[in-house]
Amino acid sequence: MSEGVLITLLGKPGCHLCDDARAVIERVARDLDVPWEERDITLSERDTEQYWEQIPVTLINGVQHDFWRVDESRLRTAIGKLRETS
Repeated sequence: MSEGVLITLLGKPGCHLCDDARAVIERVARDLDVPWEERDITLSERDTEQYWEQIPVTLINGVQHDFWRVDESRLRTAIGKLRETS
């Protein structure tokens, strides 16, 4: 498992773009042996206010990486760069 890398998907129930993002993130996380988590923004007033119009949002180590759609190649590249620097 890759130490120091965590992908977070911010979404909400019933979001078809979140479903698409989840599939990409699951595949990348599995292929690169990176942990990932999913957070429902409707469970947090702060998350709802901050991300409502951008979901799905992808974070890497808590830093926003993408929103609306997940570019698989871009996600893989970002994780690769993090691994190089750690």
